[in-house]
Amino acid sequence: MSHKTQEAQIHGENTFFSKIQSYLSEFVYGGIDGSVTTFAVVAGAAGANLESSIVIILGFANLIADGFAMSVGSYLSTKSEKETYQKHKDIEYWEVDNLPIKEREEVREIYAAKGFEGELLEKVVDVITADKDRWVDVMMKEELEMAEETKSPFKMGAITFLSFLILGFIPLGIYVIDYFNPLSRNLFLISSILTAMCFIGIGFLKSLATNTKRLKSILETLLLGGAAATLSYFVGDFLERLLA
Repeated sequence: MSHKTQEAQIHGENTFFSKIQSYLSEFVYGGIDGSVTTFAVVAGAAGANLESSIVIILGFANLIADGFAMSVGSYLSTKSEKETYQKHKDIEYWEVDNLPIKEREEVREIYAAKGFEGELLEKVVDVITADKDRWVDVMMKEELEMAEETKSPFKMGAITFLSFLILGFIPLGIYVIDYFNPLSRNLFLISSILTAMCFIGIGFLKSLATNTKRLKSILETLLLGGAAATLSYFVGDFLERLLA
């Protein structure tokens, strides 16, 4: 295999991985929110000694409502970032067309601050300002410190919703099975074990998305999810005793 072929394959793999990684964080955070909030609902219901049918109703209501709300928030946030970038980009194009001397001086100041000077500085300024698109791109990155959002708002919202539903269903799964085929009464324990395994998986994916240590990410996810569930359990238990 030639060097160029190997380089092309590596580049292709990196491009494919970067595309996946760009959406992985959204899947992770949607999954964290879905599993934590749904498990908190299950824990609260378990603390209140509610029947499986009630747990299922509360859990699915949370899955659909919160999942949709979170996906809409992700969609609007990404869309807003793209619109904000485009607005400032249009302004920069207008300034390049109508205030070229001022904009050229700003380019000179930017690169002078980077250590360029004399004839080299002037060449850099000439090269950048010779192409309008390049000029605007430099101003967006160097002056405004803005990077273009390349992710699709629709895909971001869809991934958030799907991850919320899929991972958020895990704490509920055993209750659904129990409803159709009654099992032992240790449903909350089984749900807790399955959810803990889910948290471990999410923590691992989170470490890939954020480039952090795996053990730290896993423990962090377990602790936060466990804290939310513990709080919900005791709240449910307290309310059940208070209202019984």
